[in-house]
Amino acid sequence: MEADSPSQPVDELELAVGLARIRTMMRLLDVPRDLSITSLSTLASLERMGPRRLTELAAMEGVTQPAMTQLVTRLEREALAERLPDPSDGRVVVVAITQHGRAELARRRATQAKRLAELLSELSQADRASIAAALPALERLAARAFGSAEPPVPSPEVSE
Repeated sequence: MEADSPSQPVDELELAVGLARIRTMMRLLDVPRDLSITSLSTLASLERMGPRRLTELAAMEGVTQPAMTQLVTRLEREALAERLPDPSDGRVVVVAITQHGRAELARRRATQAKRLAELLSELSQADRASIAAALPALERLAARAFGSAEPPVPSPEVSE
């Protein structure tokens, strides 16, 4: 299928499979694996969207509330996240990313970017230009997925 031809129908299944392979590749570029993908995704969500209640985080990550409670406890032990009183309801707590958590995500993103740059350097200039040209559309796609008109802040999963 020729990417530049608007007359060619888009095969959504082919796109989904290709994007899933990219997601898997980005996860494989994230080393060390001392934090689970769910932990990294949770931190990235907190960084992108701000403090959230445990129930909301559990729903976003597709885990149970008890599992999210355990995950947040581990993130607190590592000083990557913290529980804070909800400013709108003092009886409730929210989970927030710490400065250490932000620094850890940034460190992982830098490592991931370096590894990706090494792979990209093995591609032709035309392939690199094609990938760069697709980025604005991918950002709009991600923004829609996150329910926002604004593109999301890059996340690791260390991509999500």
